[in-house]
Amino acid sequence: MIEAFIISSILLIAGVLVLGFRIFFIKGGEFPNIHIGGNQALKSKGVHCATTQDREAQQKTKPYTNSSIMNEITKKL
Repeated sequence: MIEAFIISSILLIAGVLVLGFRIFFIKGGEFPNIHIGGNQALKSKGVHCATTQDREAQQKTKPYTNSSIMNEITKKL
C-alpha cells in the first residue's frame, strides 16, 4: 500500500515538473499564449475571439433607442 503511494507521488511530482519545465527552470518563463488572439495565423486572416468579434459587431450597428423602437412598432400597425 505504501509502495503504491510513494510511486504515485513520484509520478505526480515528475509530471508537474515536466509540465511546468518552462515556468520553473527558464528565466522569465511563462505559460504559452494559446488564446486565439495570440495566434499569428488566425490574426492575419482577421479571426478574433468571440468576445472581440461580438464587440466589433455591436459597434458597427446603430444602437436602439426607445423612440426608434416605438417608431418601428407603429409602422407595422
